[in-house]
Amino acid sequence: MERPVDRRFFGLLLAGVSVAFCWILLPFFSAIFWGVILALLFTPLQQRMLGLMQGRRNLAAFTTLLVCLVIVIIPVIFITASLIQEGASVYQRIRSGDLNLGLWVEQIRAALPPSVQQWLQSAGVDDFSALRDRLSAGAMQGSQFLAGQAVNIGQNTLQFVISFGVMLYLLFFLLRDGVALGRRIRQAIPLSPRQKQQLLSKFIAVTRATVKGNIIVAASQGALGGIAFWLLGIEAPLLWGVVMAFLSLLPAIGAGLIWVPVAIWMIAIGEVVRGSILIAVGVLVIGMVDNLLRPILVGKDTKLPDYVVLISTLGGMALFGINGFVIGPLIAALFIAAWDLLATETDSERPEEASPSGQPVSRPNRGLRRRR
Repeated sequence: MERPVDRRFFGLLLAGVSVAFCWILLPFFSAIFWGVILALLFTPLQQRMLGLMQGRRNLAAFTTLLVCLVIVIIPVIFITASLIQEGASVYQRIRSGDLNLGLWVEQIRAALPPSVQQWLQSAGVDDFSALRDRLSAGAMQGSQFLAGQAVNIGQNTLQFVISFGVMLYLLFFLLRDGVALGRRIRQAIPLSPRQKQQLLSKFIAVTRATVKGNIIVAASQGALGGIAFWLLGIEAPLLWGVVMAFLSLLPAIGAGLIWVPVAIWMIAIGEVVRGSILIAVGVLVIGMVDNLLRPILVGKDTKLPDYVVLISTLGGMALFGINGFVIGPLIAALFIAAWDLLATETDSERPEEASPSGQPVSRPNRGLRRRR
């Protein structure tokens, strides 16, 4: 018969070896994290390949891995390398004075109507020197960061190759054995079958929705913005396109933080046609992508409220870097799902109230109802 002390010791042993194992894997956190994310995203394709290839798991996983390489990994590597190169070029131009962002601010100020300049002077904000200095310093820091990343990648080429190989190696086995591994994990979780099903379903749905939906929407908006900048002859279109893609991950903010000021600057310096074209593209093309694609790719059932996505994305990126735009909303979704489950369980265990006549009275659910 198992004694309570045995269970406590086993619990401590389990916690200790789990922490030690996570500590060992910590140097390859990003590689493992994206291997798991890509495996969750491409598991439906793996199941289709498995059916087409008559149950040959290795061949199906290898084929799915090749598809993932062609449509996701190789384009990301190419865009990242081009972005770093363009950022380094912008940094050199800012240092040499060839690219003067402060001059742009002065051009906007000079192009303002006299009435607006008088209003700004009366409000005490007619001095644009502070804005000019901050804009120049921010551009210098951002481009310097990208230039530094090029140096870091060159110095840490071996580490990058090892991490990339670990991700591909793990991705292959997760694609091949992911279904069996997921079944084993579900068996080990100490919850009821219904609770496990609800939490794991929410985890998988939010992960796929975040990666498949938000990244595709962000990439589409960034690509359209970059192409518009390139066609209009704006400096560093790839750099601005990637920045717009990142900003598109934040709801209620979006790519407008980039194209709106650029359009205003173009109109202020007399480029009314180009500025108007950019505004039209931003409103009718870039802005409509979110409204058209996100409901299709994410869906209403898995979409978190915009304010939750915004806060969790910002907090996740502050704590985990680039990985945080997935980790943040995922933790927020599990938080809401867990409390929703607790409210449902508490409400179902609460006895029915009775009316003065002795008949039970239906009681509204005071908690969050479980989504059907």
